[in-house]
Formats: sequence, C-alpha cells, structure tokens
Amino acid sequence: MKKYEKNKHLDPVYVCGSKDPMAVREILTKIGDKWTIFIVLSLARFFGGRARFSELERAIPGISQRMLTITLRNLERDGLVTREVFPEIPPRVEYGITKFGKSLLPPLQGLVDWVTANWDTVKKARNEFDAR
Repeated sequence: MKKYEKNKHLDPVYVCGSKDPMAVREILTKIGDKWTIFIVLSLARFFGGRARFSELERAIPGISQRMLTITLRNLERDGLVTREVFPEIPPRVEYGITKFGKSLLPPLQGLVDWVTANWDTVKKARNEFDAR
C-alpha cells in the first residue's frame, strides 16, 4: 500500500468533504470570527432584516466602530449583507441581510445552540485542565 493511500484520512479534501478545502478554510475563517456571527444574527432579528450602523453598534456589545465597519464591508463584499445610503442630511445608511445571508442563519444558530447547550461542559473541562 502506498503511503498516500495509508494516510488518505489526512488529505484535506477527504477531511472537509470538499473539492476545494482552501475555499472552505477561507469562508470558515470569515464566517467563524466573533463579529460576523453577531452581526449576521443581529441583522436577522431587526425588523425587516435591516438596521442602521448605530443600531448594530448598540446591539453588539464590545464591538468597535472600526471592527463593525470592516466586518460589514467584508460581509457586503461576500454578498451576505447590503448597504444602502439615503440622500438625507445627515446621510442615513442602512445594512440589510441578503437572501444569501439568510441561508447562513440555520448553521449559525445551530452553532449558537451548541455553545449554549455545552458551555458548562467546556467550563468544567477548562477548570479540570487548569487544575492539573
């Protein structure tokens, strides 16, 4: 048996079940960051799936204006969020979750549900590890 065949289970294509594991890594890195999850879930809960920048900022504790701006721009670039500027004085900007962005809600909510269900187990494991 060739070495490759013996260690096929270590092949990134096999591990992630995708023909393009680098794409999986890139998107998971973006989607999995702490701010993206909160922004997408927050937008989905606003009336009509739309919110102003300041509303999002208030809804996400600890996020800086800079991180909110950068993350929203990245989400817009990836097609998950839209940005609409209204010609008013002062200018009003609203962000909305796209249909594509809404398709991300079930897996994100599943992740949040898993964390909620397992947080005590994680804390216990950390305490046991730290006590060693």
